[in-house]
Amino acid sequence: MYSLVFFLVGLVLWLNIRGIGKLVADWIRMRTAVRFVQGACSRLDELPSEETLERHPRAPIFLHLVAAYQEPDIAGTVQALLASRYAKTKLHVAVITKEDEERSPHPAMGVGTGALVRRLRDNLPQAQRAQVHVLTMPGPGRKAHQLNWALRPETLRAILGAEVNPAGVFVGVSDADSRPHPDTFRWIGQSELAGQGMCAYQGVTLSLANYATLDRRGKISAIQQSSIFLRISLPRLRSELARMRLLSWFYTHVPGAATLRPVCDALLRRAHILLGHNQFVRLDTLQGVGGFPTAGATEDSTLGYALGLHGVLVQPMPLVELCEFPETAAQVIQQNARWYKGVLDDTGFLWRAWRQVPSPFNLAQLIRHTGSKAIEWPIAALLYPVAGLLCGQLWHLFPEARPLVMLSIALPTLSLFLSFWVGGVSAHAALQDLLPYFAHTVDLRRQGSMEWFLGTFRCHRYWLLATRGAWRVLGSLLRDGHYEPRKTDRLLRPARPPAPRAAWTPALAGTTRPAASGGSGHRHEDSGLWKDETAPASVRAKRPSVPGAPTSEATR
Repeated sequence: MYSLVFFLVGLVLWLNIRGIGKLVADWIRMRTAVRFVQGACSRLDELPSEETLERHPRAPIFLHLVAAYQEPDIAGTVQALLASRYAKTKLHVAVITKEDEERSPHPAMGVGTGALVRRLRDNLPQAQRAQVHVLTMPGPGRKAHQLNWALRPETLRAILGAEVNPAGVFVGVSDADSRPHPDTFRWIGQSELAGQGMCAYQGVTLSLANYATLDRRGKISAIQQSSIFLRISLPRLRSELARMRLLSWFYTHVPGAATLRPVCDALLRRAHILLGHNQFVRLDTLQGVGGFPTAGATEDSTLGYALGLHGVLVQPMPLVELCEFPETAAQVIQQNARWYKGVLDDTGFLWRAWRQVPSPFNLAQLIRHTGSKAIEWPIAALLYPVAGLLCGQLWHLFPEARPLVMLSIALPTLSLFLSFWVGGVSAHAALQDLLPYFAHTVDLRRQGSMEWFLGTFRCHRYWLLATRGAWRVLGSLLRDGHYEPRKTDRLLRPARPPAPRAAWTPALAGTTRPAASGGSGHRHEDSGLWKDETAPASVRAKRPSVPGAPTSEATR
């Protein structure tokens, strides 16, 4: 009995210490990520000019894919991509729609998404018209099937030509509500020309595009979802590159170090998920892993694991792409349910990979993923508060143990303070520090003391909704044996007053950038934000009257 009590006390203390350590690490990683983005964006004027990229034979070609289904605001994303400062002949935008939507459009739209893109293309200048391609996928399928439809050999020959080398082509992906940074393609182009190119890139993604139209609780959750990339995804990508460089040096310079490779792979090497938008993978690499995985609910996370199993590192890219946050709590739960279903599907993918190649790395990936995502996701929102509550009661049970009494009071107090500081204060401050580097202006200022209070002390709301999404999947699996993930509805929106016009305006409109070093002296002028005049009037009337405002988060 004494051993059991000792074990439980130790477990409670360890959970509290682990929670504090994770919060401190989150704060450090978040500030490091902000400095990484700030440092890179301060050197954008050093990127090669469009003319230089046009002439250089090694400048990469981009095939940027947008899988779309019932997207009334698709024109805004297409125009944002066309406004990128890159060689026009080396940038192709392909929108992949579904045949059933073409035959039977949603009544609120009147016409299909493909028709909207064709209408937009017909009104473009001739040079830009050649950059836009509309593909229609027959039959059923999710986003991965649509993306793979654009990678068929006959489609690639029609868009890129028969003589293009797949090693010189990057396949980019954006969601239908994405607003990319205009210098994204130039940043990758510079890396490739400088000999520092990688086979895969993942840019910064923040769910702040529709921040002004969200209600108070929605704004709190949008801040939390956006902060996940700054304190988890981006720092992990950067640390993985640093570890691999260190291991490469270790294997090269230390005699006999190669014999330790299996142990180092299991303990130090990681495979990291992609996010489904603002991501780029070289065409030959993508073809080498079999294209976009179609077995799971989230092709982006599975693709990241597949690249890791093939030894492909993902280069973090510091440029920001904005996307929309779901506008209701039900949509947030639905979105997280889809993501958690992808987590469960990835568990099966990693299990099959380990059974096929039983290496220490594959086993370590399976264990990490199962423990930190499949198991911890549904219980974390309950586990750590309960652990803190139990820790705070230890001094009642062991009043004679003075060190234990002190820990039982100090650990829960410190953990609660850090959760409010990191989640409610520091996350909001970090995103505000990045505002100058958004392609468009987003006003993150809190309106009034009540919004500040709720943003600080209700910062856990998003995690509670995410937990509900995970339990929705588990409940459906236990009850029915399956769960069918659904995409976020971008047609039916809650009635809210229009956002102020200043909340979503071009941050770079009317400005010019000096020519890059070695360039021809041409000055780049930003074209600003674009009004979506191709959407049906019945749909435009239901949306907030913000010029160019995008729609909610697209299917991951």
